[in-house]
Amino acid sequence: MPSGDAQRTWFPEMVVRLRAEWQAGMSMLALISLRDELEGMLRRIRDSRNIRTRIITCRRCGMTGPAAEPHVSVRALILALARFEIAPKDEMRTVEKAWAAYRKQHRLSVEGKVSAEVPKGCPR
Repeated sequence: MPSGDAQRTWFPEMVVRLRAEWQAGMSMLALISLRDELEGMLRRIRDSRNIRTRIITCRRCGMTGPAAEPHVSVRALILALARFEIAPKDEMRTVEKAWAAYRKQHRLSVEGKVSAEVPKGCPR
């Protein structure tokens, strides 16, 4: 496994797919669907190349174990548009703000799924 693959989220073939699928003015549902496709692609790449998460040691307790697996969130997808020069930064910022408002309005997780959070002020 090449150095850095254990913590890598954006593999070259994923960036190619993002370039091919991205369209200015995409709906939020289309954006979430693209995120789902890229997340699946990430899982398949990691499985096919037998890439495992790196082993870390907790600074507090000293326990050693695997780190959290990388995931593609909707915001990470939006930020990747500027990172890989797919969309201009001002367009990316507009989409990021629209996503934040949409996510809050529909109570979605970072992956665009219905959140299981309990609303503030609601007793458990």
